[in-house]
Amino acid sequence: MSLVSTTKDLIQKLRDDGWNELLKNMISFCETWELNFSDKNSQYIVGHSRNNKEDIIVEHHYRENIFFATIDTQLQELKRKFNKHVVELLTLTTTLDPNEFFKLFDIDKIFILVNKFYPKDFSLQEKERLPYELKHYELDVCKHPNLKKISTLFELCINLVESGKSIMYLFVDRLVLIILTLPFSTASLKCAFFAMKIVKTRLHSKMEDDFLRSSLVVYIKKEIAKKFNVNEIIDDFSEIKDRRVDIYMVNYPQLRLKK
Repeated sequence: MSLVSTTKDLIQKLRDDGWNELLKNMISFCETWELNFSDKNSQYIVGHSRNNKEDIIVEHHYRENIFFATIDTQLQELKRKFNKHVVELLTLTTTLDPNEFFKLFDIDKIFILVNKFYPKDFSLQEKERLPYELKHYELDVCKHPNLKKISTLFELCINLVESGKSIMYLFVDRLVLIILTLPFSTASLKCAFFAMKIVKTRLHSKMEDDFLRSSLVVYIKKEIAKKFNVNEIIDDFSEIKDRRVDIYMVNYPQLRLKK
């Protein structure tokens, strides 16, 4: 998160103060290799036609329409992916990181994480009990000699289960699991929206929610859907709707796949 923040600052600094240095290097490069370049104070011409002139000079075009536009695109992309809420969430999740012997562990920040970002995953009573559980957790788990070599949340999750402490510290274990699923849930959400544009087209705009939901699951989880046996699906459906399936299969026997 520190690198993200400093990257934003460096890109902004490049936008504010970098043009003159870039222009100087460009002119020096052209002079060294005897390349022709337009007078920066001349009128900018669109394409090769002298009639397609804009009411701006060459330097203004390259500074405003290319240099600034490119940097602004990068800044907007960084700000979109790492807005203040995302940065705060990722920063707060590091408080449970076991790296360097739970160096970043902070009860107050963990409590903020739960209340601000995961309020529906914990009941009011559980939120009241959480600080007391964290105090025991800090003295027990964070200072346990067998956990000195643990450096990731994934390893912490496994050790909590193997040692039985996932039952002792139920709320902490739940929070660790939620944090571990964060990258996958975000990727799955993007995948779902992408798939929705394919499944629910203009011709299928009146598709009901249940059917759309089922179609998306099959489309997104293709690796699981490939394991489905069509004959077994037909048999299961036949047990539920005997008469309808029998009549359907009599009329369309070619749809019955051979194993």
